[in-house]
Amino acid sequence: MEKKYWFPAKPPGYGWGWGLPLTWQGWVVFVGFFVLLVAGAIFYLPDSPGWYLFHVFCLVDLLIFICARKGEPPGPFFRRNRHKGPGG
Repeated sequence: MEKKYWFPAKPPGYGWGWGLPLTWQGWVVFVGFFVLLVAGAIFYLPDSPGWYLFHVFCLVDLLIFICARKGEPPGPFFRRNRHKGPGG
């Protein structure tokens, strides 16, 4: 059985990480991330900017964790021979 990825890896030359979702499950995670981000802003700001920052860090950590578990492996963080000098 072929593994179905929720998020594709970014192509070489476009940075490290994942692209827009490929499946409905990925879209639910993606939209849910932004809904919770806005909900946190409504709930925490302007009274508690520190708690909102903590909220954002937790959401980003959760999104990265889900992308790492359900997404296509993104490849090496550093690529060799990325910028070649003159003559090749």
